[in-house]
Amino acid sequence: MGNSCVCRDDSDVEDHHHGSTRATRGPARRVDHSTVVGIDAAEARSSRPRDPVRPPRRGRGPHEPRRKKQNVDVLVLDTLAVIRTLVDNDQEPPYSMITLHEMAETDDGWLEVVQSLIRVIPLDDPLGPAVITLLLDECPLPTKDALQKLSDMLNLSSAVAKQHALSPAKHRNTTAVLGCLAEKLAGPASVGLLSPGTLEYLLESLSSEAHPTVMLFALIALEKFSQTSENKLTVSESSISDRLAVLESWADHSDYLKRQVGFCSQWSLDNLFLKEGRRFTYEKVNLTNINAMLNSNDVSEYLKISPTGLEARCDASSFESVRCTFCVDSGVWYYEVTVITSGVMQIGWATKDSKFLNHEGYGIGDDEYSCAYDGCRQLIWYNARSKPHSHPCWKEGDAIGFLLDLSKKQMIFYLNGNPLPPEKQVFSSATSGFFAAASFMSYQQCEFNFGSKPFRHPPSVKFSTFNDFASLLASEKIILPRHRRLALLKQVSIRDNCCTLCCDVMADTELRPCGHGYGTPQNAIGIILKHAHFSFRSHRFSVDIDLFPGLSFQWYVYGVCLTVRDVPPVPPRHPDTRQTHCTRLLTQYTPVVPHRDTHEVHSFLRVSSDVVRKVP
Repeated sequence: MGNSCVCRDDSDVEDHHHGSTRATRGPARRVDHSTVVGIDAAEARSSRPRDPVRPPRRGRGPHEPRRKKQNVDVLVLDTLAVIRTLVDNDQEPPYSMITLHEMAETDDGWLEVVQSLIRVIPLDDPLGPAVITLLLDECPLPTKDALQKLSDMLNLSSAVAKQHALSPAKHRNTTAVLGCLAEKLAGPASVGLLSPGTLEYLLESLSSEAHPTVMLFALIALEKFSQTSENKLTVSESSISDRLAVLESWADHSDYLKRQVGFCSQWSLDNLFLKEGRRFTYEKVNLTNINAMLNSNDVSEYLKISPTGLEARCDASSFESVRCTFCVDSGVWYYEVTVITSGVMQIGWATKDSKFLNHEGYGIGDDEYSCAYDGCRQLIWYNARSKPHSHPCWKEGDAIGFLLDLSKKQMIFYLNGNPLPPEKQVFSSATSGFFAAASFMSYQQCEFNFGSKPFRHPPSVKFSTFNDFASLLASEKIILPRHRRLALLKQVSIRDNCCTLCCDVMADTELRPCGHGYGTPQNAIGIILKHAHFSFRSHRFSVDIDLFPGLSFQWYVYGVCLTVRDVPPVPPRHPDTRQTHCTRLLTQYTPVVPHRDTHEVHSFLRVSSDVVRKVP
């Protein structure tokens, strides 16, 4: 499957974290850098899980000389050329990526890499913007001086945006770089980067004279800058909503680039840049004939879903996934997907046991409970392993068909009506409970058809559709904007005696620590948790904890549970019995965990017995 990150001398630091030892395929997860920009890069990367497209890290050895200076433009293009071939864990990282990351260790080298990304990434490569995100996200954090030098070099303004309109590739790449840096540098650094000139440049890039892909990435950059509240206020005061109100009419455009602009404009108006007097899209969309859609309650955190529930897009630097609302246990079923962007997506079938770990790059086809079609790299994915298929690379507008025959225990994937040989391996682990599902790399988008309209290339065999057999209440079809969803969540009252994990069911089980000392009256597991790295998703879905060397576990509130690798070494002054006892406790029960949405460690945990799951 995809690959982990390239690193340098600090690779030994990151290897202490076991959040993802596998290779994965989407861009790296977002890291919150709300503190000083120039913090130690090794420390920042040490908490960052592996990435969905990155090759495995291989640092330069202590006695290995630094590579000779190379032509940066050539290295960037070499990386772009090779990136789609990096699919296995055992692959060595490309020489070009290692060299670029080493160059970026200095301010001048980082600036050279950024300027090259702006200069040479071609407009027509579907992975171009993703490679910009990939390279910048793994480079060391820029210092304040480097950011200031970059701002001085670019010298952005509305006049510069008009000049760049004559060179769409450079224009698009500049907006993509700004978006990536806005996501990477939160807080004061992001505020400093959004200078008046930068804001003018991005707003001018939304004008009708700009190339649609420039408009798209300028809007995405403004979205990412607005993740910082001060920037959001600044952008909102620029009357951006008036510009987006015009562009949202492109949401159903036949030109797929303009359609992406329309989708993002509509999403921004609903979620970020609210316009006075404008009705939210969910309040006016007609959902009468839609009985199955993407499940907004069963989706990783950064995926954008349209108000119809049938179109999805990822603009985050993570591998976002979603399942549909309807599950099938028997019969023959079919659905179609229209490709809006031709980059990396993994689309297919998954059960409820399939894991969504967007920051670690786990998506559809990355476990034994799912199987996916990847038309960009021409691969079939199952259990984090890939094999090539014979279809050509998909392109915008292609129709991908997905047939599930549970009587014959096989899946068939189609490209514009042309089938591949059946896939059967997933049925060794699951024979029922399948959902349509998909995972998205950065800047990817597609539209689903579960039968609410005619299929473009229906298979010749008899099949059923989700839309004919599913049903949803009117309230279940509503996909609320995020700010409205959060407002509703704040109104929910939680009973004192409810489960600490799911917050819904009554707690009837109390889990207490083992009580063995660790040099203090505190219990051993409590001490272990004090050294933990916490990565919260949502208290309804999953929480991962990576402990110091040797121990890693995770649990899932409504599903599968707890996995344990090893326990930390026993301190010399403690007998082996403490290790044995703690191992038994951790492998049998959900461990002591932080209270929801905080980092507070509790001495015990009240849960429903439904969520206490034993591990083999």
